[in-house]
Amino acid sequence: MADHYDVLGVKRDASVEEIKKAYRKLARELHPDVNPSPDAQERFKLVTHAYDVLSDPSQRQQYDRGPQQGFGGEGFSDFGDIFSTFFGGGSSQRGPRSRRERGQDALLRVDLDLAEVVFGIHKDIEVDTAIVCETCSGTCCQPGTAPVPCDICHGTGSISRAVRSLLGNVMTSSPCGSCRGFGTVIATPCTTCQGQGRVRARRSIPLDVPAGVDTGVRLQMAGSGEAGPAGGPNSDLYFEVKVRHDEVFSRDNDDLLCTLEIQMTDAILGTTTTFAGLDGDVTLELKPGTQGADIVTVKDRGITHLRGSGRGDLRVGIHVITPMKLSGKERDLVESFAKGRKATAPKLSEFQQGMFSKLRDRFFNV
Repeated sequence: MADHYDVLGVKRDASVEEIKKAYRKLARELHPDVNPSPDAQERFKLVTHAYDVLSDPSQRQQYDRGPQQGFGGEGFSDFGDIFSTFFGGGSSQRGPRSRRERGQDALLRVDLDLAEVVFGIHKDIEVDTAIVCETCSGTCCQPGTAPVPCDICHGTGSISRAVRSLLGNVMTSSPCGSCRGFGTVIATPCTTCQGQGRVRARRSIPLDVPAGVDTGVRLQMAGSGEAGPAGGPNSDLYFEVKVRHDEVFSRDNDDLLCTLEIQMTDAILGTTTTFAGLDGDVTLELKPGTQGADIVTVKDRGITHLRGSGRGDLRVGIHVITPMKLSGKERDLVESFAKGRKATAPKLSEFQQGMFSKLRDRFFNV
């Protein structure tokens, strides 16, 4: 790599002001807005990088000094090496760190109708996420270019410094501030992803929701999340289920609950009726003498078990409707019916907090 002093055209003992003056002069000549030629753009990047290094006192000192070694040229990368040398054991991770990292996991919510959890459902979920940049394929570099070794740490990713200790002068290391510990510098970043190796995009995620899920259940989709920096592995996506309230049916574990309103005559004489369930029509036979708050169970018409086979039941609570207005003829018929029966007088019974309270107690205690 070209010498930074030569790139700026200054002497090695140049002052900060001289370096700044030289950079401004070259920047006015080479800036892409002034000189759009490819050669000028490449020189402008070199000039800018050289100025970034030489204008920072610590980076300039390290650049002038070059790679530091100690103890006969072997050097210690950190205190882990010291303990490993004198006492055995210990470990340290040498070398520059990778730009490639795993993406961040994400938690999303998926709203479902109660009918959709009876048998499960397939959904295509639209999400905004990060995908690998198609221009650079995750390399972070403009096509045809590659990262170059950092001229501060010379590709090691760390800076070594001499520190006095009880053991004498030892070498410690810290991540290089110029390359952030990567050991390389991207001189020509990809213009599409700005050197990140990934871009934001909207894509469709196919999600198979199993039957029997309930609010709070989380579904994991491994490797379906965002792409990591520099083409790193995809993260995982988690979908948390929220089951919407249904106006007719409610849920008790894997059983479905509902209330069916019938006329007084149907309760007395019995009837067969059909109503719409969550998975098709349900035919219900009511015996003569059906009482209000009776529970009629329809087997295997509930929700499919989340783990295992089979389904829950459909439990139907009966609500008998007493007519509030009668025609004269209807009233005569009811009075005639009442006179013909040996009806018992009204009497007190167990306290109930209303019809729906009774239905609730019967639902959850059958």
